[in-house]
Amino acid sequence: MFAKFKQILSPKNKGLQKRILFTLGVLFIFKIGTAIVVPGVDRAALQTDSLGFLQLVNIMGGGALQQFSIFALGVMPYITASIVIQLAQMDIVPYLAELSKEGHIGRQKINKITRILGISVAFVQGYLMSFAFIQGGTVLEYMQFATVLTAGTALLLWMGDRITAKGIGNGISLIIMAGIIASMPVMFASAWETLVDSGLGILLFIAFVAIYLAIIIGVIFVETASRRVPIQYANKSTSFSGNNYIPFKLNSAGVIPVIFASTLLSIPAFVVQVVKNESVVNFVQKYLSMESGTGFLLYISMIIAFTYFYTHLQMKPKEMAENLQKNGGYIPGVRPGKETIEYVKYILNHLTLVGAMFLAFIAGLPIIFAVITGLPSNVSIGGTGLLIVVGVALETYKKIDSELTSATYEGRRGRRR
Repeated sequence: MFAKFKQILSPKNKGLQKRILFTLGVLFIFKIGTAIVVPGVDRAALQTDSLGFLQLVNIMGGGALQQFSIFALGVMPYITASIVIQLAQMDIVPYLAELSKEGHIGRQKINKITRILGISVAFVQGYLMSFAFIQGGTVLEYMQFATVLTAGTALLLWMGDRITAKGIGNGISLIIMAGIIASMPVMFASAWETLVDSGLGILLFIAFVAIYLAIIIGVIFVETASRRVPIQYANKSTSFSGNNYIPFKLNSAGVIPVIFASTLLSIPAFVVQVVKNESVVNFVQKYLSMESGTGFLLYISMIIAFTYFYTHLQMKPKEMAENLQKNGGYIPGVRPGKETIEYVKYILNHLTLVGAMFLAFIAGLPIIFAVITGLPSNVSIGGTGLLIVVGVALETYKKIDSELTSATYEGRRGRRR
């Protein structure tokens, strides 16, 4: 690890240093934005002291929701739109299904549609949030607040794109990670206050920290574990002649299923805040919150389902088999074509089952511990947050490592010339 830091700080890697500094600068601007209250809002009159179901949105936004800042919505509307669009690509909307098969140009069009839908969702959520948290306002004022919140989400999406293009890593994921990291000191302070100051003992707090360390180790294991399927190329003229392999990750979906499941579970929270009907609130609290039995099972089931869905959406066994056949490659003992497709599906399904169960276990562990010990909701939901942080951090580390390897290779080529 120390050697990597030395490489990053080396004068030979000024380009990488600029990209990292650019990323940190954008994330710093995001953090400043979480403290800027929406203009025209009386902070003292806001009803955000007890967020309840919306604690997840607040944690992912770095406390922006509780402040009712310009970034209160965060990038959650965009994630909601992404879920809708990706589901629609599964032959539900023929136009989107066709775009998904058109390569880079199709992906660009889908991204544009996703952003438009995300901005639309942001305006609706912003209006509902303004109506729920600000009492006595006029329709025009609620529209004004919703417009500011929507602009905040649009700015975050633009900042995320800038990070992806000029920084290091996936911009949207890094913004989510930065928000969660900013919320962690409060989470650990709440855990200390509940477990130690209340008299339950420091041993429980040590167990709490041990669980979070287990989450970190578990995510690293899931993200790095893979199965190598050997392949051979019959065409010796190809650059891939000889033996090779295809790496199938234990969990190809990463932490995206956790983000998707968490986002969908936060949707009823917006409805509850607007309706403010006691029976509706009790229903959501009893059946849809992560701390309830049915809500917990729903959360775990959604993680497993989204892991399968996103894995097959990303890997596409049919395309893998076709590309392998075009390059003159084959899996030893498996015929090209339909048999290869079925074999790839078989491997993906078995690996994804193990990966999804392990991911669900890691996500559910802090929630179970919080329910047993009576920890506040921000601590239990913070476990999900830590899961996302570790996953995104690993992906970013791999990106930096790839950049360093590429820079070293280019340097050696330059010396040879």
